[in-house]
Amino acid sequence: MPAQVLLIDEVHESMLPGLEALNFKVVDGSQWPKEDIIQQIADFEGIVVRSKLKIDETFLQKANALRFIARAGAGLDLIDLVAAEKRGIQVFSANEGNKEAVAEHVIGQLLSLAHHLHKSDREVRQGIWDREGNRGWEIAQKTVGIIGYGHMGQSVASRLSCFGARILCYDKYHPSGPYQAQMEEIFHQADIVSLHIPLTDETRGLVSETWLAQFKKPIVLINSSRGAISPLASLALGLQKGQLAGLILDVLPNEKLSTWSEEEKSLFHKISSHPNCLFSPHVAGWTVESYRKINEVLLEKISAFYSA
Repeated sequence: MPAQVLLIDEVHESMLPGLEALNFKVVDGSQWPKEDIIQQIADFEGIVVRSKLKIDETFLQKANALRFIARAGAGLDLIDLVAAEKRGIQVFSANEGNKEAVAEHVIGQLLSLAHHLHKSDREVRQGIWDREGNRGWEIAQKTVGIIGYGHMGQSVASRLSCFGARILCYDKYHPSGPYQAQMEEIFHQADIVSLHIPLTDETRGLVSETWLAQFKKPIVLINSSRGAISPLASLALGLQKGQLAGLILDVLPNEKLSTWSEEEKSLFHKISSHPNCLFSPHVAGWTVESYRKINEVLLEKISAFYSA
């Protein structure tokens, strides 16, 4: 009997035939309640997941047959990697599948902020023709600090370099590459900072009052990684103090807006009231093309795993 793979979340339609071509029996559990998934997980050798479930120690204790977890996306913060490794479970992510999408989204938002495209569009629709109030600034000759030089960081760096920007990249765990720099250089020279790091115990709350105070001039901060890396309180204070000249967020610490506390609502109101802020709903890596390419990357990794 072929090994079974459970699709926990909805994924691109190519995943099911792709797994079947690798001789798996595929079960679509994307509509199952969490309780049913947990009860039946012992029957499956592989799972494909996005963000429906937290794959923690308790879950893995019940997944006796599990050999791999395929995350249809880039971040692995919902998976207990230590517990998975302890059980010999291979964890795959698909960073390669949406790196182009993230890079284009980041640059699109940066261009919109720099040239007031979102603001001027709204104004013209309202009959306002304000040329001077929408005078922009150029990315060319600006220094861009990229924190995290994995697939996303590399993709952003290569594209921004074409604009004539000076690129400085810092990655604590992969300190190499054509734009290698130390954080001190970024603190001293950056005009724009883009975050491309995973959410870990080390990076949670990275963007703090102390961190922002180390920059020698106001920066435009871009976060398309994870919201918990840049807490709202720090961002609100940074805008208030003028440490942040602009803010671009594709992610928020709590993306379930209906559950926001009064404090969260108040902090977001302070941030969103600032004219140089731009938001999107965690869609930087979520394009028509990346939806398919994520599957292609995962299927290739799963195939290689079983061929080894």
